Amino acid sequence: MTGHFQVKLGVDVFFERDLSDLQGKRIGLLTNQTGANGELVSTIRLFHEHPELQLEILFAPEHGLLTNVKEGEKFNDATHRSTGIPIFSLYGQSKKPTDAMMEKVDIVVFDIQDIGARYYTYIYTMAYMMEACARMGKRMIVLDRPNPIGGEIVEGNFIDPDYTSFVGLYPIPNRHGLTVGELAAYFNEQFHIGCELEVVWMEGWNRRSFQTDNGLPWIPPSPNTTSLDMMLLYPGTCLLEGTNLSEGRGTTQPFEIMGAPFIDGEELQDNVNALRLEGIRARAIAFTPTYQKYNGQLCEGIQLHITDRQTFKPVESVVKILAVVAEMYAGKLEFLEYGKLRHPMIDLLAGNDLMRRGLLEGNIYPYLQQCSRDSEKFMKMRERYLRYR
Repeated sequence: MTGHFQVKLGVDVFFERDLSDLQGKRIGLLTNQTGANGELVSTIRLFHEHPELQLEILFAPEHGLLTNVKEGEKFNDATHRSTGIPIFSLYGQSKKPTDAMMEKVDIVVFDIQDIGARYYTYIYTMAYMMEACARMGKRMIVLDRPNPIGGEIVEGNFIDPDYTSFVGLYPIPNRHGLTVGELAAYFNEQFHIGCELEVVWMEGWNRRSFQTDNGLPWIPPSPNTTSLDMMLLYPGTCLLEGTNLSEGRGTTQPFEIMGAPFIDGEELQDNVNALRLEGIRARAIAFTPTYQKYNGQLCEGIQLHITDRQTFKPVESVVKILAVVAEMYAGKLEFLEYGKLRHPMIDLLAGNDLMRRGLLEGNIYPYLQQCSRDSEKFMKMRERYLRYR
C-alpha cells in the first residue's frame, strides 16, 4: 500500500529517528491491533524486526491484543504466535501491571488508538502503566495518534472523587478533545504520576480534523467501534449502558441506535425531533440484538443521524433524549445496578448521581449546567498541554 498521508503518526516519526540510544534496553510494548504505522505494518513487527530494538514483552489492554475479546470479558496471559513473545493481560487478574511484569523491561512503549471519550478504558491502562513506570523507575514512551473526533470541541463534566472507576479514572470531561500523547502529559503532571515520560508527537495533525480528514487508514480499536458517526455519538450514547435501553450492541450500528421492547419508535422519533437538537435528527427503527440486552427480542427505538459534526453535542443531546424517554415511559426506564459496583452504572458513567436524579425528578438542567461549567474549566486547564493547533 503506497500513498502520501497528510498526517505522520507517532510510530512513523519514532522509526525515522536514530534509535541507537535504545540499544540493549529491554522493551515492553503496550498495544493492540491499532498499533500500526501509516502503511498498516504492525508496531509489534516493526519493533521485533528492528536490529537495534530488543522487544521482550507485550502488554494487552481490554479486548485483547487482536481486539477480538468482548467488552468487559477478562482474558489470560498468552504467547504471541508469530514472535513467541509473552503477552501479559492487563484485563485479567489485574488491570495494573505488577512489579514482576515490570522487572522484565527497562522501557515501555504505548501505541494504541483512542476514540476521544472519557469512558474508553485504554487511556486508563496507559495511566496505570505510567504509574507502574514511576514506581519501578522505568521510562515510558507514548507514540501519539489522532483524536478521531477532533481536538477542538470539549463537552461534559468532571467525575466526582467518589465516582471514579475504570470507565472514568480521572476528572476529565466525557469528550476531552485530546490526543493520547496530550492526555499522557496531562495525566502525568495534573495527577502527579511523575513518570519519566516521552511523547513522540505526530506531524501534520490538525485539531479541527476528524478521522476521515487525516488521510490515514483506519483500524477499529474495539469490536463495537464501527464508524466516525459512532465515535462522535459515543460520548453521549455510552451513557445508555447504565440503563435498560439497548445501546445497539449486538447490531451493526452500536451506539448509533437505541431502543427497547417497550418503546414506540415513531412516537419517540417525533418527540425527540420536536426538541430541535442541534446537528442531529432521529429516525424510527426496529432491531433485534444478537447478544447483550434484549438478545433475540424485537426492539423499537431510534437511530441518531448526525447532520452537522461541528455543532452536534453528544452529551447534551443524549441526556435530553433520555429525559424524553423517562417522561414517556415513567416506571419503565430503569438504571442498572451491578452487585460489585458502589454506585449504579449510570452514575459511574456520568461521574455523579446528578444526571440520574435529574431524570427521575424531571429536571436535567443542573447536570447540563455542571457540564458546561466543567468543560469551560477544562478548556483552560488543558491549554498548556496542547501540542497541535
